[in-house]
Amino acid sequence: MPSSPVRTQAAEAAEHVDGVPVGEVVRPQSTAEVADIMKDAAVQRLSVVVRGAGTKLPWGAPPRSADLLLDLGGMSGVLEHEAGDLIVSAQAGTPLAELQRIVGRTDQRLGVDEVVPGTTLGGLVATNVSGPRRVALGTVRDLLIGVTVVRADGVVARAGGKVVKNVAGYDLGKLMVGSYGTLAVITEATFRLHPVPEASASTQVECGSPAEATDLVAAVMSSQIVPAAVEIDAERGRCTVSVLVEGTRAGVEQRSAAAAGLIGAPAARASAPGIGLARDGSLLKITTQISSATEIAQAAVQLGLHVRGSVGAGVLYASTDDPETAVTAVSRLRPLAAARGGALVLVDAPAEVKSAVDVWGPVAALDLMRRVKHEFDPESRLAPGRFVGGI
Repeated sequence: MPSSPVRTQAAEAAEHVDGVPVGEVVRPQSTAEVADIMKDAAVQRLSVVVRGAGTKLPWGAPPRSADLLLDLGGMSGVLEHEAGDLIVSAQAGTPLAELQRIVGRTDQRLGVDEVVPGTTLGGLVATNVSGPRRVALGTVRDLLIGVTVVRADGVVARAGGKVVKNVAGYDLGKLMVGSYGTLAVITEATFRLHPVPEASASTQVECGSPAEATDLVAAVMSSQIVPAAVEIDAERGRCTVSVLVEGTRAGVEQRSAAAAGLIGAPAARASAPGIGLARDGSLLKITTQISSATEIAQAAVQLGLHVRGSVGAGVLYASTDDPETAVTAVSRLRPLAAARGGALVLVDAPAEVKSAVDVWGPVAALDLMRRVKHEFDPESRLAPGRFVGGI
């Protein structure tokens, strides 16, 4: 397994996917090799889980099985950078930081923050993590314009970018975003880029709680400042609100001063708010209406969680090292988020927490999602059980 010249080895004793033992590790070097591997896996009826750098491999629910771990770490590199058209194509195993370094040579950037160090492009698309600048530049879903994937049966499909035809009537790229490797193996991706701004500045203010930040956030979001990011970092007894503005030097100077005046902060500094997601304990992702973001953050803080995220986009991450707190938070915050037009997902957690709650929670379109899964992977061999509803 397989017959093509692919680096293959038996999994080490410690090799697992969220506690599920791995049978074999395969390291292809190209889309064609991935296709051969998937064809062989289909014949042998093997379950397959994809890994890039492994930074988000435990996210979601544990798969029911992982006969084959498809390691795309060897599929790294920028394939094409059309600076004049603000487009870049790269292999799925390419680290986001490496892509940013390369396109940065022409003063361009992919408008996605690296919230998990070491993230690869395939993992970025599969988990749909965008970061603070999503307020101004959009999400991974907005920036992805083309994709190459290998289906569960080994068929290669391409969509978007220079190839405008989609497969079977689906918007293939959008389906891949946030699919957690359950529909197809992403091998290449094409993104729309943005110019690196001439200047940027961040303004921060301390307040006692997220509730106290409500009016500050509302003032910034309804102003003419046009922030690139509005972030919160809060836990019991402490709350920081950060406002990032980007653009021309003259414009940034004027707008950052206006932002400082609105939130009562000192002069801006030439730095950006960052967000580093917890790597230990439990991590919850909460989406909500922008107008309810500080309310949700306040409720999470009161439960003992550390909250960080984009109050300017209604996307928050809450973390805790205490398993009991995590279970309680899921049960109490999930209905609150749903009532505010959002949802709560237990992104990562110890086994004892994941076994006590529904990781994904209820999804209105579950029947449709199951039909899509059946179209792409009728035998449910790609990361089986990892996604919502056991998909």
